[in-house]
Amino acid sequence: QVHVVESGGGLVQAGGSLRLSCAASGRTFSSYAMGWFRQAPGKEREFVAAITWSGDNTYYADAVKGLFTISRDNAKNTVSLQMNSLRPEDTAFYCCGQHSTAYSGSFSRRDGYDYWGQGTQVTVSS
Repeated sequence: QVHVVESGGGLVQAGGSLRLSCAASGRTFSSYAMGWFRQAPGKEREFVAAITWSGDNTYYADAVKGLFTISRDNAKNTVSLQMNSLRPEDTAFYCCGQHSTAYSGSFSRRDGYDYWGQGTQVTVSS
């Protein structure tokens, strides 16, 4: 059984930074791309960032490009999201997903992900 667990959320002032982590177990971590999505109150879950199995390729939503960085450590079965220059509009519930493929498909689509974590709240105060 696959388990995905996020950590690292919290409250931060605008302009600050947070680092989210996601640990996945239950199948070969390095065989799957990973992604982060977020959902703000009253909005649909939206794509934030994704990384292919090797970490060689990363993808970002336009809203976070240049501000957030996704990375992975296959030896530790973890993926991280470094969030810098946070803005109040980044306030959301952040979820980590394990994709159904290593490097193909549309990583911005929710239906491409087989497993999700419970999520972690990020709140940015102005």
